[in-house]
Amino acid sequence: MRELYEKIREEGEILSDHVLKVDRFLNHQVDPVLMMQIGEKFADIFRDERITKVLTLESSGISPALMTAYVLNVPLLFARKRKSLTLQHSLYTAKVYSFTKQEETEISVSQSFLDQNDRVLIIDDFLANGQAALGLVQVVQQAGAEVVGIGIVIEKAFQDGGELLRSSGFRVVSLARIASLEGGQLQFLEEVMNK
Repeated sequence: MRELYEKIREEGEILSDHVLKVDRFLNHQVDPVLMMQIGEKFADIFRDERITKVLTLESSGISPALMTAYVLNVPLLFARKRKSLTLQHSLYTAKVYSFTKQEETEISVSQSFLDQNDRVLIIDDFLANGQAALGLVQVVQQAGAEVVGIGIVIEKAFQDGGELLRSSGFRVVSLARIASLEGGQLQFLEEVMNK
């Protein structure tokens, strides 16, 4: 997706060999035009899957997931990272470890919003080690629902999350796959493969 590649190159900030900061357009400040383009792209790719829900994890996945759900004309459901007074009982839960934040979180979704009749498209902003996506998969499976695909905005292809999910039989589509951030140089996987 050319627009996304350009944004990453122009506004992304490489903090280390493993960390790319994209808070200028994706996970702090949000570019709504780009998010709509991302939503349209995911909707196009997964249109034939008879999706009934789009599921993401708060908060960075909400923008691309909302636009995808909007284009598909289905509800967006997001897993909560924190319990609230209104979200205490009848929950699907999973433990998710964040390598960026160096902490484990219990995510939860109300059982009233997900059941065995749902065909779920998972959308998230980043894929690195796959822990967030696996947590969302566990939530869907607890409901007896089906994961029909996983859409990722940016995949760090040099980490093992993508391979882990794909080898588990999930259809994973990443709009931008990064081969390396080493030495402060960003390389997209398709550019490396085309050399």
